[in-house]
Amino acid sequence: MTEMSPPGWHTDPGYTGTGPVQERWWDGSQWTDQLRMPPAAVRRRRVRIGVGVTAGVVVLAAIAGGVLLLTDDSGGSKNAASDVVSPTPGAPGGRQGEGGRDGSGGGGRSPAPDQQQPLQPPAEDGYVTDMISGVSLPVPDGWKGQSAAVGASVSTGTYACPADATQKCERGGVFAAPAQALKNTAKTAEAAAKADIAVNAKESYGGKAYGAITSHQQLKSEPVTVAGQKGYVVRWKVVTKSGDDGYVQSLVLPSPHSADMLVVVRSGFDISPKAPALSVMDEITKGIKASSGGGSEAGQTA
Repeated sequence: MTEMSPPGWHTDPGYTGTGPVQERWWDGSQWTDQLRMPPAAVRRRRVRIGVGVTAGVVVLAAIAGGVLLLTDDSGGSKNAASDVVSPTPGAPGGRQGEGGRDGSGGGGRSPAPDQQQPLQPPAEDGYVTDMISGVSLPVPDGWKGQSAAVGASVSTGTYACPADATQKCERGGVFAAPAQALKNTAKTAEAAAKADIAVNAKESYGGKAYGAITSHQQLKSEPVTVAGQKGYVVRWKVVTKSGDDGYVQSLVLPSPHSADMLVVVRSGFDISPKAPALSVMDEITKGIKASSGGGSEAGQTA
């Protein structure tokens, strides 16, 4: 954007490629802290990451009454915006509590248009929040985190994928989103986790990024209590044709704020000296908690 560009909503320049794409308000001279979900699905090439989450657009359309309308899968052509823009360094969760793109304060900004204000996840040091799911993920030291109205992620830095250097992979990452956003219609945490693990593995280490998965070994499939909720976790070790092998995990739990909503937490770690230890995946899992604000009721109107 240039200072000559008129005010308006544009694809967030701080989008990391993980989770749903949001739009940020340009006031004519700088980026503000106003975010919203796009009013219509916008396709963009997703970044290949260890977490393997489909970074399709999740559209919040009828939150009054707690209904979540979703979605579009990834693929398709590139958006006009650049593929990957690193978020401005700062508190976990991106720039939710900061000023403009340059870190300045909020004085003198042009107001956003008169329309429904976007949901803003609560800022909490050391955590990122999926506002609709009602869960917060801990951000390990040195990792990047991003909160959103729908979806939250923590991840390591990117590197060129081993089998396709035009794509970006990550050594490790974790992503949370409502099961519906991932088109997982299972009714129980166990069924949802067992259905998700193969999808997680394929999107993390299948296809061109790692030259496909040649085999896998199940390491665990068991009930687990996370964020005070009785969920279920499945973990695989996958062997790839090119590059590092990896660990993938699909954890599903009921939302702490909405018992009838299932939340999927996908994890993916490379098996490499450069990747985080598997114990970090366990630490993140144990550190997941109910968010201080949010859940499906967060978007209801009075």
